[in-house]
Order: sequence, then C-alpha cells, then structure tokens
Amino acid sequence: MQAELKKAVDYLNERISIKPEAALILGSGLGDFADTFDASIKIPTSEIPGYPRSTVEGHKGFLVFGEHKGVPLMAVQGRTHYYEGYDIQRVSFVVEIIAALGIPYLLVTNAAGSVNPRFKPGDLMLISDHVNFLFDSPLRGSARFTDMSNPYSSELVHDIEQMALNKGIALKRGVLWVSSGPTYESAAEVGMIRKMGGDAASMSTVPEVIMANTLGLKTVGISCLTNYATGISKEKLTHEEVTITAKKVKETFISLVSNIVTEIFTAPA
Repeated sequence: MQAELKKAVDYLNERISIKPEAALILGSGLGDFADTFDASIKIPTSEIPGYPRSTVEGHKGFLVFGEHKGVPLMAVQGRTHYYEGYDIQRVSFVVEIIAALGIPYLLVTNAAGSVNPRFKPGDLMLISDHVNFLFDSPLRGSARFTDMSNPYSSELVHDIEQMALNKGIALKRGVLWVSSGPTYESAAEVGMIRKMGGDAASMSTVPEVIMANTLGLKTVGISCLTNYATGISKEKLTHEEVTITAKKVKETFISLVSNIVTEIFTAPA
C-alpha cells in the first residue's frame, strides 16, 4: 500500500503546482462546489495509480486542484464507498493521499437520511460525532491505535457554528450513524438508530474520518439531509431523490463551505 501511495502522490505532484491549504471530500450531489475553483486542474481518479474508481451516480471521479476566493484547495469529486465492494483500506486511500500532500485540514461531506424527526430534508447538519456500524476499520491489520474522542474537531465545530450564526446560515448539529449499505435502513433499524443516539444515517464518511484522525488531519464534517429515513416518512427512498434534494440546497451548501474555507481554515492558529 505504501508503494502505491508513493506512486499516486508522485503522479499528482507531477501535475499540480499549488499547495492546497485544505481538502474537501464532496458527497452525493454536492460535487458542484469544485466547479467554483479558479484555474482548476481536474485529474480523473481512474488515471491515478492505485486509486479505486467511483461507480455511483452523482460521483464524478475527479480530484480537482484550484483556488476558491484565493484559497488553494483540493476537492474529491466522487468518493468511493465500502458498499461498492472495495476493501475499507481502499475507501480511505484518498485521505492517505491528502496527508501525504501535506494538507492540514479536511472537510468531509455526505448525503444522509434524517433520523431525528426535528431535522428535515434540506437541512445541513454539522457532524459532532459518529457511530461506526460498518463493523470495520481502515486500520484493521495494522498496529495503529487511534484516539477517537474528538474525531470531528470540537474547536472547528464551535468556530463554524459561530460563523454560520453570524452569516445567517441555518445549521443543525448531530451524530452520524454509518452502516455499510447499499440498501437503505429498514423502519426497525431506523427506530434502533434513534434509540441509540443517531440523528442521521449514511453509508460513507467514517472510514475517511478514522484515517484522517490517525494521520493528524484537523477534520470537520457536514451532512446534507436529503430525505427522512424509513419509517419517519412513508415515501420510498431512491438515490434520485437524494441527488435532487442535494441540488436544491446547492447555493446554501456552497455558501457555507465557502465561508468555512475562507474564514475558518485560513484563520491564524
């Protein structure tokens, strides 16, 4: 894996000239933020040595390097998921690339179903913590033991909440429950998630956050709540609904991420 990582990083360094100050992993329907970059370089992930290819609609399959309002960034337009059949170490491979490029900040985003009935589709939820129901870890087989007492930087969460309040951007805060998918949760499973402290359900993010914490990246996460989870709504769930709702909140999402990048990630330490 380390040999593949070196090949991937060398491949990218030959093609980019900027040093990103932060990396963004953009979830289902949220990839358009990378289109706001100036002088961007889009590298197909299918061409990067060792990189697992995304096969999901709404995930374009590019690493995008460029500047947003003068801030150099890297964006992952199309993550890979555990349910696509990859080993979990492959799912978090991009985070190893981010760390090897010397990028200090990571913002992970995803589309998620609202389990908390007080959260509605179209809300943006700042992730305060997660429950790993994948029953797997990208560290499995290694000797690394990572502290997970603060996987989503409490300092960053506080700063983002204050910034959003000042800007008039509505934000929820909650716990993300992640399971393997690709099926959506049953009504009974959603009831269990609620009783066990989950506010939103997703099929991604946790492998990347575990790896980010291991490698020392300052990490924050945002869920775009695209639907009510099964049992809270009687509507059948589809991936099309997920991407449609994500598009509806596109402007608010871009505004929030833009302010995080320009005001939080670039603030003096």
